[in-house]
Amino acid sequence: MSAKTTSLPAQAPHQPLTDYYACEAERAGFVREMFDSTAVDYDRMETILGLGTGPWYRGQALQRAGLAPGMQVVDVGCGTGLVTREAVRITGSAACVTGVDPSPGMMAQADLPGVTLLEGRAEAIPLPDASADFVSMGYALRHIGDLSAAFAEFHRVMKPGARLCLLEITCPESRLGRVLLKAYMKSFVPLLAFVVGRQKRGTSRLWRYYWDTIEACVPPARVLATLEAAGFTDVRRYIDTRGLPILAEYQAVKPG
Repeated sequence: MSAKTTSLPAQAPHQPLTDYYACEAERAGFVREMFDSTAVDYDRMETILGLGTGPWYRGQALQRAGLAPGMQVVDVGCGTGLVTREAVRITGSAACVTGVDPSPGMMAQADLPGVTLLEGRAEAIPLPDASADFVSMGYALRHIGDLSAAFAEFHRVMKPGARLCLLEITCPESRLGRVLLKAYMKSFVPLLAFVVGRQKRGTSRLWRYYWDTIEACVPPARVLATLEAAGFTDVRRYIDTRGLPILAEYQAVKPG
């Protein structure tokens, strides 16, 4: 996709989802409680849904965006460490990688010896200016409150010339594709979560909410426009044609 867009920047990734919380002021608390309470099931569900291909895809995406050995990485919304783990493998050192997440319950499930894990939000990252060669975020864009503030924080903690990689899921463009994915994500996956999960009702609700955020999220063009407004260059959305077209990578660079 072209590095320039004609869309306006976005603030919230989606309107409040009032089936789950009453207003935006309640969103952060709801999301944190939901992930804290279901963290024990998260990796198991991800492995089942991704058919075991998740680590390979996440590693490929990070390398496509420019991650290389020795880089200092900040993984925002690190959760249980699925993207973080691939960053450690590629950089060659756990000491190179820092994970940031608002959910202590999710981070407690991460098995990442040597990685620094910090409780924090994308809009307020507890790290100094110009401290990262690479910033990543895996499938958390839809769960933050303010895209403009988050992207400004990413820009702040990145060194000049540093690279950004945001992994995200977006709705299919075709009506049929959207209907099929909705049926899968909002019916089959919650049922599967109820069957295999330890926190059955909570995990089932998490995956219903997951779909609702995908469906309500601002379109990719507005994400790109918001990155540009935050000062990033070489902004683009990459889709690996070997995989599912709903899996996209937003890539950008902080000017040197």
